[in-house]
Amino acid sequence: MTRVGHGFDAHRLVVGRRFILGGITIPAETGPLGHSDGDVLAHAIADALLGACALGDLGGHFPPSDPQWKDADSLRLLAAVHELAVRHGYTLVNIDATVVLEEPKLAPFIGDIRERLAEALTLDVTCVSVKAKTSEGMGYTGNGEGIAAFAVALVTR
Repeated sequence: MTRVGHGFDAHRLVVGRRFILGGITIPAETGPLGHSDGDVLAHAIADALLGACALGDLGGHFPPSDPQWKDADSLRLLAAVHELAVRHGYTLVNIDATVVLEEPKLAPFIGDIRERLAEALTLDVTCVSVKAKTSEGMGYTGNGEGIAAFAVALVTR
């Protein structure tokens, strides 16, 4: 059986937060505000994987109301989601993700991000695709207020 899941996440960008994306700290004036480290890419991928396996969503497994997840490393959460999927008999085939924001430019970091995600998911890096897009100055991602990520996951059982 082959299944596909879709994930989405978005966070406000604020001064004073580290900018973490795919487990990589990126130099920036602002960073994503979130209960955990705010890594929208890891969150979107985790939700895509949970969706493909019909195992709920990230907030259900790691609720923001629980203080133990405050400032949590999102790659650790992603690895835990992957372990849950494996325990339920699923094998992750590949991930495809898109990050939407204007600044900072992500091209110099995409290779490192792919490697960190592949490591967390025990995948070959060739099975992890990450793209960066702008929204041409439109909306919260275009005016610098926020960042968004979309992801799809393919699993087999």
